[in-house]
Amino acid sequence: MVVCTGGEPLLQLDTPLVDAMHARGFLVAVETNGTRPVPQGIDWVCVSPKAGSELVQRTGNELKLVFPQAGFEPDRFEALGFTHFILQPMDGPDRVRNTQVALEYCLEHPQWRLGIQMHKVLGIP
Repeated sequence: MVVCTGGEPLLQLDTPLVDAMHARGFLVAVETNGTRPVPQGIDWVCVSPKAGSELVQRTGNELKLVFPQAGFEPDRFEALGFTHFILQPMDGPDRVRNTQVALEYCLEHPQWRLGIQMHKVLGIP
């Protein structure tokens, strides 16, 4: 599997490139901020929207939301066409508190699952 991420991969990724990777036997996944439509043929779509951006891609396999963000509450995304809804605690000096708040939200709203960046929990840069 080839996972296209970093910056905004849909600025480069297009249908001919996806087709070329499929022709070589690869599955293709993308993690996008959702501001551009996903080209045809992507095997796994993860949308991680950013506050203040217009969400164009409203369907996919997973929606991953950094949490908490004022004015960017999870309930505004729950009706979108995703299979998995993941809350990722916001990193920074409040990471432990943000993880607890995200966990509590997931327990109260079972549509959401907690997603953590294990390397940050373990202190690996």
